[in-house]
Parts: sequence; C-alpha cells; structure tokens
Amino acid sequence: MKVRLFEIFTSVEGEGILYGTKTLFVRLAGCPFSCFYCDTKESLPLDSGDEYSIEEAKQLIDSNLKNQTYKVNFTGGDPLIQHEAVAVLAQHIQKKKIPTYLESSCFDVDRFNHVLPFIDIVKIEFKTKDSEFVDSKHYEKLINHTMKCLESSVKSQKTTYIKIVVSSKTQLNDFEELVKQIFSIVSKDDIDGFVIQPTYGTSEPPLELLLDLYDIVYPHFIDVKVVPQLHKFIGAP
Repeated sequence: MKVRLFEIFTSVEGEGILYGTKTLFVRLAGCPFSCFYCDTKESLPLDSGDEYSIEEAKQLIDSNLKNQTYKVNFTGGDPLIQHEAVAVLAQHIQKKKIPTYLESSCFDVDRFNHVLPFIDIVKIEFKTKDSEFVDSKHYEKLINHTMKCLESSVKSQKTTYIKIVVSSKTQLNDFEELVKQIFSIVSKDDIDGFVIQPTYGTSEPPLELLLDLYDIVYPHFIDVKVVPQLHKFIGAP
C-alpha cells in the first residue's frame, strides 16, 4: 500500500472545539471538491505531495511527533480520498495512546466507516450550497452522505462535533434548512460541539450575519460557537 502525503508538521490547532491544542498535522494529498474559500488549494491535486510506502509514512510520522502532542490530525485535501492508508496510519497512532482526529467533508459514508474504528475525534463538516463545494445537481447527494457519516460517528460514540464554514454569500434560509436536517437525525446530547467558522480573507461575513446564523443554531444547541481560524491570527501554519 502507498500513501501520498502533502506535508507533516506540528502546530497549534486553529479550528473547532479543540483549538489551541498542540497537534501533529498529517496532510494527505487529494480532494475532488472546489470550495471557493479553500486555504490549502496546493494540496488538492491527486498528484501533489510525495508518495510513500506505509512503513515510510509511519516512520515519517514518528520522526515528526513531538513531546506533549495532544492529538494527531488527519487532514487534507480530504483524507477520505486515501481512506485505506488513513485507517492504517491512525491505528499506528492509537497504539501510542495519542488521540486521532479526522478532518473531512465526509463525502462518502463507506470510506468514512472504514476509517472510523481508528479515529477518536471526528469533525463532521457540512458544506453550504454557496461554498461551491459541488454543483447544485450533486449537492444533496453529498450532503446525504455527510448526514450518514454523522449518524455513524454518533452511534459509535466518538467525540463528534459539527463545523460549518460561512461567508458573506451564505443564505439564511439555506443555512436554516441544513441545521434542521442535522437536528432531525441527532439531538443536542449526541454531539460535543457546533462551530460556525467565518471565512478569512475572502467574502468575510459581517457580524450581523454571524449573529443571525448563531440564532438559527442556538434553539437546537445552546453551546454553539462562532470560532474563526486561530492559526491565521498567530501566524501558524
């Protein structure tokens, strides 16, 4: 088995419910989607980065793993593109008693379920219609996969949180419909967080819009938070 890695580095987690934690990031190459706000476009091509054997990748992770690392984050691109390799590498990390974290748009429930047994913390990222994630023809199909991934993660009792990136293009009606869909299949007690993440540097949403979006989620989950990307403000990768 081979794996294509774009980069491995230690930094401060800048997103989600575990922002601020010392993290080893394993960025896998390849993503088939085209979100307009993507900040890692260089890792999207399937032939980006470098190819390694699984054993070489394990050694590379081990050599970059620093003391007091809180978790190992499998990110991308989208790590589900290389789900079989992620499962093996995550299992390798778990043997070290370090939590594993999956950062994915969860576009394929079968790939997700293959990886899930070896992941401790799951970020389920829902894309809005305006994200330019995919065309409108395929949007509902992919969101249905994300919903199924959310169900699987909760059923497996993983630490699970939801993230939605929003911009000045985000429509309140579309956002509200998506939130209602989410809470039709999970309850507030099933998830560990709900993060609204504003875009940075492009189509940034105004405060008034962020408050309106917050108000949509709050009746379903009172601990909803608006959390920008911390690492952008401290100059971390």
